[in-house]
Amino acid sequence: MPTGDPTRVVVVGGSSGIGLAAVERFAADGASVYALSRRGVAPPSGRPERAASGRPGTVTSLAVDATDADAIGRCLAGVVVEGDVDTLVYCAGLNVPERRLCQLTPATWRAVVAANLDGAYYAVAACLESLRRSRGSVILVSSASVLWTNQSGAAYQASKAGLMALARAGNFEEHGAGIRFTTIFPGVVDTPHLDRRPRPPDEATRRQMLTPDDVASACRYVAGLPPRVCIPELVLLPTALQTPGNTCVE
Repeated sequence: MPTGDPTRVVVVGGSSGIGLAAVERFAADGASVYALSRRGVAPPSGRPERAASGRPGTVTSLAVDATDADAIGRCLAGVVVEGDVDTLVYCAGLNVPERRLCQLTPATWRAVVAANLDGAYYAVAACLESLRRSRGSVILVSSASVLWTNQSGAAYQASKAGLMALARAGNFEEHGAGIRFTTIFPGVVDTPHLDRRPRPPDEATRRQMLTPDDVASACRYVAGLPPRVCIPELVLLPTALQTPGNTCVE
């Protein structure tokens, strides 16, 4: 892939929110996209798309739980048999309403860490040899709360910080093989996850947030850069609501 243009893309968490937007964005630009999610629901535009370039894009929806190492390993092994993956995007995520330290339980801690961090490692590990062959890209969608703490909670922030550490280690260990790891840190995004907040934001506030497509566009930009270019970390904030150091939004 001398141009760095993605052709075979895996999006984990691809049935809603940022993941669904990423699936649609890559497919619209001509890639063959595998959308992995627990529900296995094909995107509304899951039929073949055709980009301005004339290349056909396709979406294949696969039902798999990213927190099940064996299941995601089998699923991605099946994808790789059809051809090497050149872009892996991990968007799966979870938070819980009872997110303060005094409210968390071992069970809710494990659930959040499993969805936000463990699954990312399982997906990377399953695709690593394929990504080496394609000299591909790994994009992990983290959170701006990792950089500037807010009310999103200890389990969420700890697990999302783990994505940053995973990506940094990946770049350190695999850059010689041509793999590029990028962590994207979005500020508040208008997705269904907001409904799990203790106090969901009102509609006026939601209209000022980032959209899933804003983050998907960043994923597509990073993946499409020439192979000689790596963006290790990228922060996106909604202009009217958040600034560096101040990411609290009620």
